[in-house]
Amino acid sequence: MFTKSIVRKPCRAMVDGLSSAGLGVPDYQKALIQHADYIDALEQCGLSVTVLPPDERFPDSTFVEDVALMTPRCAVITRPGAPTRAQETRLIQDSIRQNYAAVKMIQAPGTLEAGDVMMVGDHYYIGLSERTNQAGATQLITILEKYGLSASVVKLDKVLHLKTGLGYLEDNKLLACGEFLDNPHFNQYEILAVDADEAYAANSVWINGTVLTPAGFPKTAELIRSAGYEVRPVDVSEFQKLDGGLSCLSLRF
Repeated sequence: MFTKSIVRKPCRAMVDGLSSAGLGVPDYQKALIQHADYIDALEQCGLSVTVLPPDERFPDSTFVEDVALMTPRCAVITRPGAPTRAQETRLIQDSIRQNYAAVKMIQAPGTLEAGDVMMVGDHYYIGLSERTNQAGATQLITILEKYGLSASVVKLDKVLHLKTGLGYLEDNKLLACGEFLDNPHFNQYEILAVDADEAYAANSVWINGTVLTPAGFPKTAELIRSAGYEVRPVDVSEFQKLDGGLSCLSLRF
């Protein structure tokens, strides 16, 4: 069970954020409304939410998940592979240290973005991507093993981050799409296959029995409901324009 979360309000500079989606420029005012609803959804799931202020120096800084990994036993400050996001880790450190006694850091030449890390119980899958390299993954494995946790790496071929195409829903159920549908790393799970035309919704988030799923993807929402979960849709269309998903917008621990 999760009890806390950390989010950061989007800044006006988000319109200049990194994007390969080709969906246009985000509407800042609409993004603020969507972000407020996201916070409400977290609170409905029983989380206390720490809301950090926007920072105009970093257009992508609302995507706090990438800059830290929160585990039950330690926190890890990452080292983002996107150069424009490298300094975002400085913004999050105080909030992390207020909640964790054990805080570790990924060091050069390693790069790691926690959007590439999926927790399944005491095991962590680490995606090797354009943003997370082998050196960063190896450092993370060493850290996790020190705290009695385990990890393995998964090579990504098409998606930006591991959790772009995967969402673990607990109870051995895994939302998956595209390249992950027949990946042997995940053979042991009950795969809930997300249709290609709703691939964005594979990034849904289990929180204390409820699954947050992006609004506008009815087939995936019904797939999750049919698997026995309560679904809370959240409209994140403006963050989708920046390659961001539901998990990207918070740290949950």
